[in-house]
Amino acid sequence: MPVPKPAEISPAKGKLGVLLVGLGAVSTTFIAGVEAIKKGIADPIGSLTQMGTIRLGKRTDNRVPLIKDFVPLAKLEDLVFGAWDIFPDSAFEAAMHAGVLEKDLLAKIRTPLQKIKPMKAVFDQSYVKRLQGTNVKEGASKMKLAEQLIDEIAQWRKKNKCSRVVMIWAASTEIFLKQHAVYKNLDTFEKAMRENHKAIAPSMIYAYAALRSGIPFANGAPNLTVDVPALRMLAETNQLPICGKDFKTGQTLMKTIIAPGLKSRMLGLHGWYSTNILGNRDGEVVDDPDSFKTKEESKLSVLEYILQPEVYPKLYKDFSHVVRINYYPPRGDNKEGWDNIDIFGWLGYPMQIKIDFLCRDSILAAPIVLDLALFLDLAQRTGMKGIQEWLSFYFKSPQTAPGLYPEHDIFIQLMKLKNTLRHLRGEDLITHLGLEYYD
Repeated sequence: MPVPKPAEISPAKGKLGVLLVGLGAVSTTFIAGVEAIKKGIADPIGSLTQMGTIRLGKRTDNRVPLIKDFVPLAKLEDLVFGAWDIFPDSAFEAAMHAGVLEKDLLAKIRTPLQKIKPMKAVFDQSYVKRLQGTNVKEGASKMKLAEQLIDEIAQWRKKNKCSRVVMIWAASTEIFLKQHAVYKNLDTFEKAMRENHKAIAPSMIYAYAALRSGIPFANGAPNLTVDVPALRMLAETNQLPICGKDFKTGQTLMKTIIAPGLKSRMLGLHGWYSTNILGNRDGEVVDDPDSFKTKEESKLSVLEYILQPEVYPKLYKDFSHVVRINYYPPRGDNKEGWDNIDIFGWLGYPMQIKIDFLCRDSILAAPIVLDLALFLDLAQRTGMKGIQEWLSFYFKSPQTAPGLYPEHDIFIQLMKLKNTLRHLRGEDLITHLGLEYYD
């Protein structure tokens, strides 16, 4: 499918500020990783923007550039980091406390990490019941808190001489919230902020402040956040890209790889039982039933959308899907995701698949943060606004236009992402039809 002409993309000149909500395991692993890569003591493994390639034209053309050479992304050397957190620890202290990365590695990048001190966070314990912190903002209303953030963003941007900024939520999972009347439009949303309405969660205050400040926003948790009409409208009006929800890391990553394979071979599913044990702050937070509900909703939807039981009732109708998350402190960030999958094949004969994924949550999440920061910046420089569904590849519960079901198949998501990049550069989209080789 030919594209008439390339999109006009402003060059990535100057510094790109990456503002992180939360300076915990994910954010510190991301920042430390970028600093280590810049020093040449590590490789950006897991990052599509840094290590991925993209095929252009026919297979026989042998045009396979790196993505970072194909589209004008910000350079790692131009990234500047800032953060908010409920604890006052520097990025170095927070990374040491998180225990994800080896102390020897952190010692080599200690200086840049120590310079990153978190700003006071917008925090309300009623939304994250298992955490308490001292580095917290005070304000007469949620609107006043948002105004503090807007001022702080402007000051931080000026101080760090950033020509562009993106914001990424890498903080904890909030309690489960449903769509509410106050989200209807910007007027009702702002009125609710001034009145301290309980439907306005801290993550929404950050998103509002970002969008008011002309900054793209990505939501790395399953919180509702920007997935409400008022903030979608604000993003559209201010011509800003947004995306979310919930970084796709361990067990759900496996589901989006395995389930499409089962469906492609028309293998049936009786049940999929998933359990996780982890001991980091995220595990502590989702140990609370209200926060777990938010995470559960994000994780449960994946199989339904991939397998389409309404289209394939004989294979997938009424399959049992159970998800458990257990907080187990000795594991720290080293999560174990265990899956028991009961499938059936020819003539209904039963089979089983067992997966024991011993993963490191923040190691899987860090390159996602990097890619989202660079791709959101690219999207803004291209004039792309509103929901960026082409970034669904990175999320457990991808944000889509109202009334449109999300695509969870990771292979379709990757094709969508790469075809979007081809489209931006005026290259033919690749359908994999392949008939042109046999004409």
